[in-house]
Amino acid sequence: MPFVRIDALGTDSERLDALGRAVHDALVETIGFPPDDLFQVLTGHDGVNSTLRYGGYLGIPRDDGIVYVAITMRSGRAPEQKRALYRRIAELAHAYAGTEPRNVFITLTENESIDWSFGHGVAQYEPGAR
Repeated sequence: MPFVRIDALGTDSERLDALGRAVHDALVETIGFPPDDLFQVLTGHDGVNSTLRYGGYLGIPRDDGIVYVAITMRSGRAPEQKRALYRRIAELAHAYAGTEPRNVFITLTENESIDWSFGHGVAQYEPGAR
């Protein structure tokens, strides 16, 4: 676990795959998730039938290369780990997919063990649930 959603404007399956790898590799490197802990939804928007909106909030000049990354994971990571995660995602998105770091918008939502079911209608993280 984490659960990751990535939305990118004007992209193809290769770029989406590269962005997914960038986020996953950053999560493994900075937070310590196992390499096989991979749950992602990757969505490309064509700007006609679906699109993404963005502004220049906080003086960051975004453009149509925008990528939204939403990560949900259990709480408990230190602020330093989160900062390292954000930095590494931006670095790897640039290296793997050519995405300018200024266009990488990340949001992190934390929850508790009871908030996860990985199948069979069971909260696997709860003691005695397996």
